[in-house]
Amino acid sequence: MVDTPALDFARIPHPAPVPGASRQQAITDPGFGTLFTDHMVSIDWAEDKGWHNATLGPRQPITLDAAAAVLHYAQEIFEGLKAYRLDDGTMALFRPHENAKRFNQSARRMAMPELPEDAFVEAVRQLALADRDWFPTVEGGSLYMRPFMFASEAFLGVRPAKHYKFLVICSPAGNYFKSGVPAVSIWVSGAYTRAAPGGTGAAKCGGNYAASLVPQAEAIARGHDQVVFLDAAEHKWVEELGGMNVFFVFDDGRIVTPPLTGTILPGITRDSLLTLAREEGLDVREERYSLEQWRADATSGKLVECFACGTAAVVTPIGRVAGEDGEFRIGSGGPGQLTNSLRAKLVAIQRGNAEPVGFKVESFARRCLLDGVDALGWLNTRLPDIEAFERRQQEPA
Repeated sequence: MVDTPALDFARIPHPAPVPGASRQQAITDPGFGTLFTDHMVSIDWAEDKGWHNATLGPRQPITLDAAAAVLHYAQEIFEGLKAYRLDDGTMALFRPHENAKRFNQSARRMAMPELPEDAFVEAVRQLALADRDWFPTVEGGSLYMRPFMFASEAFLGVRPAKHYKFLVICSPAGNYFKSGVPAVSIWVSGAYTRAAPGGTGAAKCGGNYAASLVPQAEAIARGHDQVVFLDAAEHKWVEELGGMNVFFVFDDGRIVTPPLTGTILPGITRDSLLTLAREEGLDVREERYSLEQWRADATSGKLVECFACGTAAVVTPIGRVAGEDGEFRIGSGGPGQLTNSLRAKLVAIQRGNAEPVGFKVESFARRCLLDGVDALGWLNTRLPDIEAFERRQQEPA
């Protein structure tokens, strides 16, 4: 495998971007995951070249050979992160290097090449800059960035591919859940598990999500918003929702979340909330928690709050849990005080309105697209200056 030098991004002008009036109408109610911006980033990898051909250009269909390895052996991974609008009109990325690290952890598990972290972050930066006019006008809106990689080599045979494509696309995003209720309802999957020890549960690969679609559909058919999975070995311990980590809050102030044992995705929002809670001096524990105990603690009132978290949904209260053995309510069935507090603190940091207590916030340029402050190492180096970027865009290729 060859070393990869620093990547320079070629820029291909878009021949027919979405007209401004149409774009503005679309971003007034973007929903989640159905609206996409004008551009995308692509980078190729080959066994004899390493990473090369970095391009920012028009978003367009991907041409694949019918024998492309991803279609047969599912070598594919992805990430999800958001660009936020700050009060002064600039934008910020939240902990993008953590997404880059997790992306490479997934790549190692799926026998795929690792992308240098700086190249990952730069690809996201480039696209956020190019499509900043797509930022949605809805309250709490963001640009949801989706980096992903797949095996593009055309061959049939069970081995790691020798060619891959890394891409980043962007979707203006509103709220993740559409129910409009203050807390979501969860269905406990009795027949399905998400991941088993030694499997790919800690990797962000499409197969994990495909395996959750049937139980998720079952949950929706029964009138619930999401499904929660138990462990595969004993079918006893709570692990995670279809696409989110889960937290439990008790009447004595304790916060518990399932530990990372290789079957649970190491969520960046999860890690951020753990860090915030510990910084506030709260008793935070990463330990196993059974469905039986969940039901008993909710019934007795010992468990007062429960919430799910992830990049897309941020922090979402869980109000009701149901399964084949009946259902139970968490606290009042709505958002809890600590849930709301942690969510408010996290969102304030993401949008540049607060900093974690006791940590230095370094100065940063206000006239650039940012990932800005060094709060807990969460927000990293500054992004390119907008005016300089626009000047480069006007230069002949």
